[in-house]
Amino acid sequence: MFRKEKKRDLQIGLYEEIKKILPDASPEMALCAFRFNLDKEEPEKRRNGYLYADRQSIRVITDGELTLTIETGCVSEIKTYNGVGCIYISYVDKRDSTEKLICRSDMSSSKRIINALKKLNHYVEDGRVSFASSDGEDGLDRCEKCGRPYPPGSNICVHCADKKKIVKRLWNVASSYKGFIISSIVLFFVVSVLNLAVPYINKIIVDDYIQSKNPEGVSLFPFVIAILSMLFTQLLVRGISMVRSHLLINASNGLIVDLRKMLYDKIQKLSIAKISKRTSGDLMNRVSNDTSQVQNFLVNYLPNVLEQLILFIAVGSVILVYDYKLFILVMIPTPIVIVSFNFFWKFVMRMYRRRWQCSAESNAVLHDIFSGIRVVKAFGMEHRETERYDKAARNERDITEKADCIWSILMPVLQFLMGFGEFIILYYVGSSILGNTGMTYGEMAMFSSYVGLIYGPLRMIAGIPRHMMRFLTSTGKIFEILDEELEISDREESVSHAIKGDIDINNISFGYESGTEVLKKIDLHIKSGEFIGLVGKSGTGKSTLINLIMRMYDVEEGSILVDGIDIRDYSQESLRSQIGVVLQETFLFSGSIYQNIAYSKPSATREEIIAVSKLAGCHEFIIKLPDGYNTKVGEKGYSLSGGERQRVAIARALLHNPRILILDEATASLDTETEKQIQDAIANLSANRTTIAIAHRLSTLRNATRLVVLDNGRIAEIGTHDELLEKQGIYYGLVMAQREMSKMEQ
Repeated sequence: MFRKEKKRDLQIGLYEEIKKILPDASPEMALCAFRFNLDKEEPEKRRNGYLYADRQSIRVITDGELTLTIETGCVSEIKTYNGVGCIYISYVDKRDSTEKLICRSDMSSSKRIINALKKLNHYVEDGRVSFASSDGEDGLDRCEKCGRPYPPGSNICVHCADKKKIVKRLWNVASSYKGFIISSIVLFFVVSVLNLAVPYINKIIVDDYIQSKNPEGVSLFPFVIAILSMLFTQLLVRGISMVRSHLLINASNGLIVDLRKMLYDKIQKLSIAKISKRTSGDLMNRVSNDTSQVQNFLVNYLPNVLEQLILFIAVGSVILVYDYKLFILVMIPTPIVIVSFNFFWKFVMRMYRRRWQCSAESNAVLHDIFSGIRVVKAFGMEHRETERYDKAARNERDITEKADCIWSILMPVLQFLMGFGEFIILYYVGSSILGNTGMTYGEMAMFSSYVGLIYGPLRMIAGIPRHMMRFLTSTGKIFEILDEELEISDREESVSHAIKGDIDINNISFGYESGTEVLKKIDLHIKSGEFIGLVGKSGTGKSTLINLIMRMYDVEEGSILVDGIDIRDYSQESLRSQIGVVLQETFLFSGSIYQNIAYSKPSATREEIIAVSKLAGCHEFIIKLPDGYNTKVGEKGYSLSGGERQRVAIARALLHNPRILILDEATASLDTETEKQIQDAIANLSANRTTIAIAHRLSTLRNATRLVVLDNGRIAEIGTHDELLEKQGIYYGLVMAQREMSKMEQ
């Protein structure tokens, strides 16, 4: 397969270059190896460098020379830092705990470098040798067939997706509406037969009545009957077409609703890691625009294509029976049309994919601007954001214009070639009549009508690729989401029962894809009813730890147990329904205050909502509002202050009486008086439930049973407030720093 061969070829080439300087280097003995291309000291200077590490040493080659050798046993940790357009690689020396720079590279290979160093870190820390995958020199996951990188957050290649399978899958999705679709197809055949009858009736009218050899013997009544037959046939065609359209509209609308529901459900099931790699505009584009594109194709275009295709076959068969020479003349333009479309197919398909991408980027910019409109206005950046959106819109316009220009050149040429065939047929029919070969004027009129009917489908076929490409691109994007593998999913025999709140965190390590491990060998045991405070500087992994407890991500190593059961064995709904969360970024839905509080328990009574509002300290300000609990909070709750939003969020978290309560900076936006009210409420509420709180304002954690201090992804200290102050360690330093800040503020 391309992916494996490409990876192997790149690795072979890498080690061949390294072995020119280090003869003992080999893939079998290596812990990691990668290229770097920037000088350590001079930012703009390029280098051709390699890093090779095995169990004995880490060696650096720069411009063909061995420039640095470090004994692996002297390294306690490998670190990476993102600079401006570059990545720094350094190590911590065990002997003096100093950090020293090893090398520097641009961002083109940052993912592969980080993955490689992750393996090396495992070895220097505890002697483990693990081999995570890194595909290609840039470390990107690539398609096995074409070698293109997968889109962010995806493992589906839309370029190599089987188009026939896409259509087949869409048909399977539409299984509930097959009765409507099959009925409409039958009506297509009926309409095609009726369309064939009209030219034949026209032939009878011309030959038997208008151009009759015996005009005196022509009766008016049969002539009127023939005219009425043509009228009735046309009315019948229109009536059947109306019924057919009604059936297709019902089927397509039902299908689109089902597709949107499937997409929405799948996006809801995707992990935070997968969702965060896509923009909101991208996801909205798939749920809204792509499904609309499918609907437009199914309702407005596909019926005409089917009708014209059936008509093409029917008319072609009639002409072939009447005169095979005429059939050959009619078919002359067909190979030209087919060859032309095959020639332009891949190119135009690529254009429409780029157009889709530009449309998604444009929507993402628009969503970003509207979501942050208050920030935009606060900094007077309306003009700048207008330029940003204008740039995205221009990119979409340019690619659309390019695609449309191709069609504007291609279509007139093909239509002329098809029209040229009509001239050939006119000459053939005219010659037959003038040469007295037996063709009548009625037959000429009939064949002319049939030729018009057959060239109509050919002209429509000329537009098929354009519409088909849009349809396949959108359908491919829809199934790309539907085919995503779920990183976090319920097991077949998942557990679903009430929990007590005992949490055992056993030797877990975790890191995001974009960097090194955030948490390293965390071992923590929390008893039911304990109040645990997580303390530490920003970036030490506090929020990551609570995300793992809520199973927003799955741990890479170790396990997290709740009541002695691995959280991966719980159903996600059962686990999270018993966890109350107040996140650092408070989010309220557009609606009333009552609706936002009741979100965690829709069946809650008004008395329950008022009770938790009083505990959270928000009842007093709510009843002072003009509409009380029915007050609309606006998008994201912007009509409320930051402190008011947080109190509403706390009430929402408390409403369903969670067994585990998680507070991520829950009092960050509160004034001192309100903070005291919340602290007292939390002290009462945490008595019978496990509470885990993150707070930079350490006074919030005064009632905590234990404080856990995180530093550099590890647990540095555990103890009560007084115990940690006596140690005069990291926590002591944080407390002293906050006291100094308080004095300065006063």
